[in-house]
Amino acid sequence: MTTRSIYSPDERGDSVDEQAEREASTSHACPDCGGTLATDESRGETVCESCGLVVDEGEIDHGPEWRAFDSQERDAKRRVGAPTTELKHDKGLSTNIGWQDKDAYGNSLSTRQREKMQRLRTWDERFRTRDHAERNLKQALGEIDRMGSALGVPESARETASVIYRRALDEGLLPGRSIEGMATASLYAAIRQANLPQTLDDMAVVSRVDEMEFTRAYRYINRELALQVGPPDPATYVSKFVSELDADDELERKARTLIEAGKEANVHSGKSPVGLAAAAIYAAGLLLGEEMTQETVSEATDISTVTIRERYRELLEAEADLDDGAVDAAACSESGASA
Repeated sequence: MTTRSIYSPDERGDSVDEQAEREASTSHACPDCGGTLATDESRGETVCESCGLVVDEGEIDHGPEWRAFDSQERDAKRRVGAPTTELKHDKGLSTNIGWQDKDAYGNSLSTRQREKMQRLRTWDERFRTRDHAERNLKQALGEIDRMGSALGVPESARETASVIYRRALDEGLLPGRSIEGMATASLYAAIRQANLPQTLDDMAVVSRVDEMEFTRAYRYINRELALQVGPPDPATYVSKFVSELDADDELERKARTLIEAGKEANVHSGKSPVGLAAAAIYAAGLLLGEEMTQETVSEATDISTVTIRERYRELLEAEADLDDGAVDAAACSESGASA
């Protein structure tokens, strides 16, 4: 006598894996229309993309409790440790023992505990650098960060300077030269690459070596590392000088126009870009009727009055030639049209 099973052939033949796969596929489909489900993490809901049915709500949000609208705000609010940076010799992966002599409850430590913590800080500082190369790098990166902070150089340019110094250290360019001189040269190379308005005179103020030493070091690393550093643009320094003179935006725009006219006339070739920027500001003041003397511009830009006097005349002549050429071109076009 044969017996018939109460289960269907499909149910009798399914394995445990097939049953789990079928349940997983049905759980990702809308129970109403069979459409695809999507998870809205901001609301904690699972919604059908086709019919809009809310299948599940009140889900757990595994993300942070804060919101960020840009990368800087996201990095500032993140609590999983500081990002790696080239400004640290170990890229910021090590830890520091705090200088506060207090415990976790804010209570002051005893004399014995304070002495113990001071010894731990000393050994921690020693163990952070393994050899003389890391000690060299730590001192140089500290100098780059100090000078960049004093000059208002953005952190991106300071990190570029750190990368340049690391390359110089790896290629053996440091023997025979001071750490401070090479660090200053690396920072100035990064400033030039980023087209920032800091000048050699600004570098000489914050550097611990004289200008001749770090300019030699800059030419050396620029040649040996084949850095992509072009000639400085005089227009880079206009905003800085205008701000120091407390002039208006119209004068800045006119000074930039004079510099562009000087470039087309090749006046800037072989000239100091800082001197051209100062002369363009003085010339713009003359054209706009500003009460601005050569001595005032000289004090604000640290450029001699002789240089300003020679360069501003060249810029005015270049602009006049450019205007005459534009008038001649327009007259030729009108005569050709009439013919």
